[in-house]
Amino acid sequence: MSRHSCIFLILAIVGASNLSMAQQAQVIDKVAAMVGSNIILQSEIEMQYAQYLAQGNKADEDFKCYILQQQLTQKLLAQQAAIDSIDVGESEVDDNINSRLRYMSSQAGGQERLERFLNRSLLQYKEEMRPSVYEQLKANKMQQNIVSGIDVTPLEVKRYFESLEKDSLPYFNTEVEVGELVVYPQLTREEKQQYRDRAEELRKQIADGADFATIARLYSQDGGSAPYGGDLGFSTRDRYVKEFSAVAFRLKPGELSQVFESEHGFHFLEVLERRGEEARVRHILIQIKPTQASLDRAKKHIDSIYENVAAKKLDFYTAATLYSDNKETKYNGGMLLNMENQQSRTTLIPADKLDASVFTAIDTLQPGQYSRPASFTDQTNKTGYRFTYLKSRTAPHQANLEQDFAKIKEAALDDKINRKLSEWFEGRRKVTFININDAYYDCDDLKIWLKDSGGEAVAQQ
Repeated sequence: MSRHSCIFLILAIVGASNLSMAQQAQVIDKVAAMVGSNIILQSEIEMQYAQYLAQGNKADEDFKCYILQQQLTQKLLAQQAAIDSIDVGESEVDDNINSRLRYMSSQAGGQERLERFLNRSLLQYKEEMRPSVYEQLKANKMQQNIVSGIDVTPLEVKRYFESLEKDSLPYFNTEVEVGELVVYPQLTREEKQQYRDRAEELRKQIADGADFATIARLYSQDGGSAPYGGDLGFSTRDRYVKEFSAVAFRLKPGELSQVFESEHGFHFLEVLERRGEEARVRHILIQIKPTQASLDRAKKHIDSIYENVAAKKLDFYTAATLYSDNKETKYNGGMLLNMENQQSRTTLIPADKLDASVFTAIDTLQPGQYSRPASFTDQTNKTGYRFTYLKSRTAPHQANLEQDFAKIKEAALDDKINRKLSEWFEGRRKVTFININDAYYDCDDLKIWLKDSGGEAVAQQ
C-alpha cells in the first residue's frame, strides 16, 4: 500500500469516527448490554462499526451484532480475570499502546501528521485508549489461562480426522518446500568511501548552519522519511537496526551524530526529543550502490558455493547457514517458511503463494534439484545473487493423515481449544447477570447470550 493510500485510510477512519461521534449525540447514554456490573454503551458499538465501514467494508447492520458479541465475550473474560486476580502490568499496557501508535504513526507519515488526523495529541489519545487496552489484555490473559496446557495426542488427531465428513474434507493444491541461498555484493572500504564522503559533506553543511529538514528532503535516500525532513517520530530502540539504535539512544536531544554505517548505508542523525524509553530522531541516509567489481565477486562466490553443493561436497542446509546473506532464512537452513502459518512454522508453502521469481526458479526442478545462481532484486531493491533448492513437491490431493498430519493436528487442537472455551463460556453465562437491549434481540450471533442465565439475560426495554 502506498503512503498516500495509507494516509487516506487513516483520514477515512478518523473522519468516519468523528462523524459517528456526532451522530451518537442522541444515543451516547444508551446501554447496549450489561455483563455483571459492566456496561457496554451503544456509542462503543457505533464507533467500531464506523471504523469497519471506513476500512472499505460494505454496510451491514448485522455486523453490529458481531461487535456486541465480541464485547460481551471480552467483558466476561475480564470480569473473571478480576475474580482470579489476573492482572496486567502498566508496562504491558504501555508496550501494547506504544506498538499500536508506532504502527499508526508509520502509516500516517509521522507523529505530527497522526496527531492532526486524530485532532489531539498522542499523549491524550494514549490515555483515552488505556482502559480499553487494559481490559482487552486482561481478557486475553484469562483466555490463555483457560486453554493453557491443552494438547492433542496422535490418537486424538486420528479420531478427529475420522469424525469429519468425508465429502467435506479440504482439498490441498500443490505445496512445495523451498530453500534459497543468497549472496549480496560486499564493497571494500575503498569502494564505499565515496558514499561516506557524501554523507560527511551533508553533515558538514548542517553543522555549519544549514537546515537539517531541508537537506533531508533534498538529498536523503530514505524514501520513507525524506519527505518529512528525515523525521522518524518516537520509537523504542528495538525498531531500528542495532547500529542505528546504539547512536540514537546514546545522544542527548539536540546533538548531531557522526556519520556511521549500517546495513542500509551511511547515516547521521539528530535526536529531537527523549520520552522515557522512546526517542524521536531524524536522519539522513546515503545508500551504498554495488560496483561492478563487487557484483563480480559476489557472482564468483555463489558459483563456488553452488558447485560444492551440487557436487554433494557440502549439503545445502550447512551451506545456507554458513554463507547465505538472507538473515530471515539462513538459521533455518535456508528454508522458506509459510508466513501465513507462523504458529506451526511449517516449511510447506502453497505453490500459488510463492514469490513469482521463486516459483519460476523451481518450476522445472525435480525434488532434490537446485536452480543455477542468478541475479535478483529483493523487496528493498537490493541486488544480489541466489540459487534455489526444491526439497519436495506435493501433488494436489484431498486431506489425508499420511500427508497432512501436521495440518490435521493443528485443526484438531483448535477444535479442542474451541470446545474448552465454549464449555467455559456456557458455565459462566449461566451464573452471570447478562442484560441485552431489545434492539439486538433478533441477532443470530447473540442467541446463546439471550438464554436464561443467573441474571436473566433478558431484553432491555
